[in-house]
Amino acid sequence: MKVNVGGVDKTARIVGGVVLLSLVFLLEGNFRWFGLIGLVPLATGLLGWCPLYSVLGIDTLMAQHSQHTKHIQHE
Repeated sequence: MKVNVGGVDKTARIVGGVVLLSLVFLLEGNFRWFGLIGLVPLATGLLGWCPLYSVLGIDTLMAQHSQHTKHIQHE
């Protein structure tokens, strides 16, 4: 399990997951259970690994690292 979720992506997943999970407490009726979908982005954000990214060959951690390296080289 190789880490493939970068910093900004990780933060967005964690925040989005918490927001979705809050629906469980804010909504009434059966619609509130849709908030459990928030477990997926929360877990992938906390673990730093996304199985869908692995299948598609996406790596936002490396993209973030290469952007940072390019910025340093130009200074």
